Amino acid sequence: MEFFFQQLTNGLAVGSIYALIALGYTMVYGVMKLINFAHGDLFSIGAYLGLTMLLSFGLTDKLGVFGGLLLLLVMVMGLVGLIGVLLERIAYRPLRKADRLSAVVSALGASIFFANSLMLIYGARFKVYPHNLLPEANLNFWGVQIPLIRILLLAVALLLMGGLYLFIQKTKIGTAIRAAAIDQEAAKLMGINVNQIISLVFFIGPALGGAAGIMVGMYYGQINFLMGWMYGLKAFIAAVIGGIGNIPGAMLGGLILGIVEALGAAYISFAWKDAIAFFVLILILIVRPTGILGERVAEKI
Repeated sequence: MEFFFQQLTNGLAVGSIYALIALGYTMVYGVMKLINFAHGDLFSIGAYLGLTMLLSFGLTDKLGVFGGLLLLLVMVMGLVGLIGVLLERIAYRPLRKADRLSAVVSALGASIFFANSLMLIYGARFKVYPHNLLPEANLNFWGVQIPLIRILLLAVALLLMGGLYLFIQKTKIGTAIRAAAIDQEAAKLMGINVNQIISLVFFIGPALGGAAGIMVGMYYGQINFLMGWMYGLKAFIAAVIGGIGNIPGAMLGGLILGIVEALGAAYISFAWKDAIAFFVLILILIVRPTGILGERVAEKI
């Protein structure tokens, strides 16, 4: 039973990372009906920026462990969010009235550009996060020893996801985002600046991805310039499982995928971990094609 709970908490920690990345996919799709294939690479940029700032500025030495990591998180989220805004302005906005294929090709081109830029700047070898950032302590929950870093990662991810949900549901800007997701033309008639809303979406989504990049670096200890492809793919699967375009669905899908992967790797085979993720996707799409929390939307004629 202890082994089961160890894998469950591991799945929740990894799933929360998937969920943060998936929110970027689902927000962009909800407003623009576009899959931002470069989103996984923005997550990688966040991981590399976090490592660079951590080693260059000595934040944990000056502000303490938790103060330094909090400032690091805010700085990386802001920078990656700005890169996301620039990405939308350069790669997507000029093609907004073009056919969908043009935007997809532009997204793939941006993904290749970001991945190769990271390789040229940082090199092709793995980069390693400092291993002693957080105390190597375990917390005892009903006799189960759970590493402190798992609890912290899950707590931070839940705070970010909860904050985003409240922002979307309870603020005027969040209402404007939901209105633009329903009908952009009607939103314009109501005085909403749709261009600003889209830029904001491209800021928030990549910012959450940047936070997830730091979490991966701290949790696994190493990063590489190609990791955005696999994590981006898993996060996309999580978004589809939960219901693409649905924010709570992206959160739920990420957690479900993380738990299924962890338990599958533990009780079936680690080599089948990725295959299990796709099997769950296929199974859920067969049973519910719109995803767990997705709703069928009528096509406009």
